[in-house]
Amino acid sequence: MVGIVVVSHSQKLAEGVVELAGMMASEVPVAAAGGLDDGGLGTSFEKISNAVNRVYSDDGVALIMDMGSAVMTAEMVMESMEDRKIKMIDCPIVEGTVIAALEVLSGTSLEQLQEKVASAGEKKF
Repeated sequence: MVGIVVVSHSQKLAEGVVELAGMMASEVPVAAAGGLDDGGLGTSFEKISNAVNRVYSDDGVALIMDMGSAVMTAEMVMESMEDRKIKMIDCPIVEGTVIAALEVLSGTSLEQLQEKVASAGEKKF
């Protein structure tokens, strides 16, 4: 099963998104990688790497980031793990993570995940 890592500048935000996704798809491995190692705002290479390791399987890992340096740090982690199947998914962090978790639960592959979450966050009203 594809794992998901939520990368945010805020530890609380990442943990909240993981909690919400877990309520909808508790079987899907989703890990938070938010904030700096000391709990401050920012992104941490170590936190992201450790989160990838926790949820990794042969099906791969989807990285969902909030913005800016979270994307750059996620790219560095991917480069350091060239032998792993990891993909960055471009979507709103909350809606995209929940949709991604539901899609993974229904069997969507890592390769198909971006297409499935592409409409996340589009207003329907």
